Amino acid sequence: MRSLVRAAAGMTSPLAHDALTVAPIAAARGTVALPGSKSISNRVLLLAALARGVTTLHGLLDADDVTHMRNALGALGVGLEAGPGGEVRVDGCEGRFPVASADLFLGNAGTAVRPLTAALAMLGGDYVVRGVPRMHERPIADLVDPLVALGCDIRYLAAPGYPPLAIGASRARAGTPIEVRGDVSSQFLTALLMALPLARGATDAATTIRVVTPLISRPYVDITTNLMRRFGVDVASPDASTFVVPAVAGYASPGELHVEGDASAASYFLAAGVLGGGPVRVTGVGLDSIQGDVAFAEVLRSIGAEIRYGDDWIESRRSGPLRGATIDCTAIPDAAMTLAIVALFADAPTTLTGIASWRVKETDRIAAMAGELAKLGAEVEAGPGHLRVSPPPALRAATIETYDDHRMAMCFSLAACGGVPVTIRDPACVGKTFPEYFAVLSGLTGRAADDDG
Repeated sequence: MRSLVRAAAGMTSPLAHDALTVAPIAAARGTVALPGSKSISNRVLLLAALARGVTTLHGLLDADDVTHMRNALGALGVGLEAGPGGEVRVDGCEGRFPVASADLFLGNAGTAVRPLTAALAMLGGDYVVRGVPRMHERPIADLVDPLVALGCDIRYLAAPGYPPLAIGASRARAGTPIEVRGDVSSQFLTALLMALPLARGATDAATTIRVVTPLISRPYVDITTNLMRRFGVDVASPDASTFVVPAVAGYASPGELHVEGDASAASYFLAAGVLGGGPVRVTGVGLDSIQGDVAFAEVLRSIGAEIRYGDDWIESRRSGPLRGATIDCTAIPDAAMTLAIVALFADAPTTLTGIASWRVKETDRIAAMAGELAKLGAEVEAGPGHLRVSPPPALRAATIETYDDHRMAMCFSLAACGGVPVTIRDPACVGKTFPEYFAVLSGLTGRAADDDG
C-alpha cells in the first residue's frame, strides 16, 4: 500500500490502480492553490486561437479536458508554444483555422466539443468531431439545430441528436436572428456566442440570439461574455433571454491573460474546511472572480458555515451545526454535487433543486449520486430535477463507484469526514480536471489515502 503523501513526493501514483481508500478525516485545515479553471481555460484557448495577434496565457489548467482542446487546436494548425512557468503562447489565426480537414477526438470534454463544433461549422471545412462513448450519449441537437438554420452543414454520423458529427461547407451569415434552448446546457448558448463573430458579414451586421426556454447556469454564460469582451467583442444582453453579438471585425488578442483558479474545484476544499473544522483557504478565486461557482461559499454560509473573503481567496470553517435546507442550484450545478455530500452532515434533510442538467453530464449524476449516497446510509429521493438527502444517524463505510466522472470521485472523498473510510473506485478519473486532487486533500487532512489495487 502506498500513501498519497509518498506519491506526491515523487513515487508511483496510486491513481494508476483500481481503487483508493480515503482514511477517516478527523480535521482539515490549510491553504490550497487552486488549479486553473477548466471553463476559462478552454474558452480562452479557443478565443486566442481565433484572434488576431499573439496571446500569452498564464495559469491554464493542466488536465485532460484542456489537453483535448490544445491537441485539437494543434491539429487545426494553430501554433501553441509552452513557455516558462506553465505559460502558453497562442499564435492567433485571425478567424480561420489553417487546416481545413481534420478528425478531432475530444474525449468527454463538453467545454471543447460544443464551442469547437460551433466554430468549425461557422467557418466550414471537412471536419469530424467525436469523443468517448459517453460523449456520444450527451445531446447536442440544441446546438446543431440553430447552426443548421444559419446555413451550416452538420451531419450526425450515428444517432441523430448526438455526436459524432461531420461538418462541411458553411453558408452561415451574420444578421439573421436565431433561437436556442437554454434548459439542457448553457454551453450551447456559449458556443453560438463565441462562433458568431466568425460568420460571413459579421463585420457589418449584428446577430441576435433569443433563448426560448429558461436558461440554466447563467453564470457560465457570463464567463463567456466577459472573456469575449477581453478579446474585443462586447455582447449586449438587453434582457435575460436576449443576447446581441455586435458587428465586429473578429477577435483581437489582449496580449496576456491570466486564468483564475477553478471555482468548482474550490467547492471540495471549502466543504472540507466546514466538515473538518477548518480553517481551509483556497487561493486563485475570491471577490474579483468572474465564475459563478464562487456562490457556493455563500450557500455554505447560509446553512451555518463561517466564510471569509479576499480579492483572490476564500476561507471556510465550521461555526456550529449545519442546517438542512432547500437550495436552488440552477446557477451552480457542478458545485451542487458537493452540497449533496455536505447534506450528510446536516441536522435535517436537504433538497437540491434546479439540477435537471445533471442527467446529461459525464454520467447521469442524479441517478449516480442517489445510488452512492444510499451506500453511505442516507435516505435519498431522486426526481427529474431534484435530489433530497436525509442524513443517517451515522455514516457507513462504503465503496463508491465513480462512473468515469471526476466530480463523483472528488465530492465523495469528503464523506470520510464522517469518521469512516471511503473507497473510491477508478480514482484516476479526476485527471479530467484535477489530477493532483487526492494528494492535495491529503495535505489538508494529514491523513493517508491507501491504494487498494
